[in-house]
Amino acid sequence: MSEMTQEIRAHLETVILPFWKRLLDEKNGGYAGLVGYDLTPDFGAVKGCILNSRILWFFSQAAMTLRDDTLLPYARHAYDMLCRMIDVKNGGVYWSMNADGTVCDSTKHTYNQAFAIYALSAYAKASGCKGALEQATALFELIEARCTDELGYLEARTADWRPESNEKLSENGVMAEKTMNTLLHVLEGYTELYRVGGDARVRERLCFIMDVLKKHIYNPERRRQEVFFDREYHTLIDLHSYGHDIETSWLADRTLEVLGDDALTARIRPLLMAMAEETYQKAFTDHGFANECERGRVDTTRVWWVQAEALVGFVNAYQKTGEAKFLEAARSQWRYIRDVIADPRKGGEWFWCVREDGTPMEKPIVEPWKCPYHNGRMAFEVIERSRYAQL
Repeated sequence: MSEMTQEIRAHLETVILPFWKRLLDEKNGGYAGLVGYDLTPDFGAVKGCILNSRILWFFSQAAMTLRDDTLLPYARHAYDMLCRMIDVKNGGVYWSMNADGTVCDSTKHTYNQAFAIYALSAYAKASGCKGALEQATALFELIEARCTDELGYLEARTADWRPESNEKLSENGVMAEKTMNTLLHVLEGYTELYRVGGDARVRERLCFIMDVLKKHIYNPERRRQEVFFDREYHTLIDLHSYGHDIETSWLADRTLEVLGDDALTARIRPLLMAMAEETYQKAFTDHGFANECERGRVDTTRVWWVQAEALVGFVNAYQKTGEAKFLEAARSQWRYIRDVIADPRKGGEWFWCVREDGTPMEKPIVEPWKCPYHNGRMAFEVIERSRYAQL
């Protein structure tokens, strides 16, 4: 393995995995929902269902990538908690739970259901649990029945599946009825479900989502995705999310690989590689990857998940185009993550974000959105891809 691959594997095994293992909540179930900037875990904090799904996915995939079944009990602990987060009356996964097991926020969001599908599918593959795959399939059917229209995927719903406003996935001063981010992670969840279960209905919807991506989300003139939309996919803001574009460039490419449809790949891969190139030109530097650009103003904050996705996106672009600049960009990203984003304090993991000058912002190390999904997946992708080509 290359030096980068060796270092990333060691970082996974000695930093990321031990950090999340320590957060297992023996009393309440699941994992601690909050760790402050001071690295103190709060086992009484609200447990975000997205965070729990991402932890379930993380330990399931870690067991498979590292070929280490001793990690499966950690996944099982998250799985048991996810089962408690499912609404047995109306179906679907709640937004959050209190530590005592009562519902905190009963919102049903398509984004949240998609991450549960992603996690349950991976756990089914890692553990052989047929019930997990059945639960993932039930959530797929629920999304298709409750959260779609003729154009794409709707978002926020009440506990009994009535429409509600989409504050949870809207930002930058707009209220979106549809978002690029939710569509991306429905694609991701469905891809894992299809890879594990092989359901033809899921394959059909993956092809549909790819068409939505090309027709409504991707802006060919700007070589980027639009981010926030009204119900008919009219864009609501001039916003270039560098992190989501580089993430989509490889996540959607993974879907193409899983589907194995040459004609679809010929239509979609060029726009994915165009997004990788555009972000390389506009967001990448030798000291990290910028966050986004709103109305021409670049946010230079170095956000943890954006750095991880940039590394994987550049590795994928290198493997698909053969352009060496992308491999060097990935290696540069790793050096930046290792030296600046990774928390050097004893018992630390990754900072949420740092300023352009590298000083960390004092944000929580764990909370409903800060998770082991992006940095863990970065490590898994590099390890898996290095088995077929030196990185």
